[in-house]
Amino acid sequence: MMSGLTHLNKDNQPTIVDISGKKISYRKAMAQAIIALPEPVFLMLQKEDFTTKKGAVFQTAIIAGIMAAKKTGDLIPLCHPLGLDHCDVHIQVNNQQEIVIHCTATIEAKTGVEMEALTGATVAALTVYDMCKALSHDIVIKEIKLMEKTGGKSDFKRA
Repeated sequence: MMSGLTHLNKDNQPTIVDISGKKISYRKAMAQAIIALPEPVFLMLQKEDFTTKKGAVFQTAIIAGIMAAKKTGDLIPLCHPLGLDHCDVHIQVNNQQEIVIHCTATIEAKTGVEMEALTGATVAALTVYDMCKALSHDIVIKEIKLMEKTGGKSDFKRA
């Protein structure tokens, strides 16, 4: 068995990580997704205050992201089911006319919330795609990445 792969048991079979011996601590994670839209689509959406026939794009994506973060344990195999203390999804437009989604999740628990933040950002980005795909299928979810996490054994912050 490879060291560091904690989702494998002594028989090299999948298992949920045993966190029973860990101490409860404050955990926080923030993930980011970036979406590129074709310029004519971006300009049209901007003119319409990012509303399509399906509704308000950003508000719908925020709700979807929060709902997804809350369901992460149901979506990702071997991920602990967590009752989040807080989840916030923030959407803005950057200088490159891209949609930038940040999902922040917090909890006091024995395990971190990186997967919840990543899942929230991902589903929010997929929701933007879904709500805008009638305008163009040339929408690109460019990247989804963990930006920072605190709590547990080590902290992480992307430069």
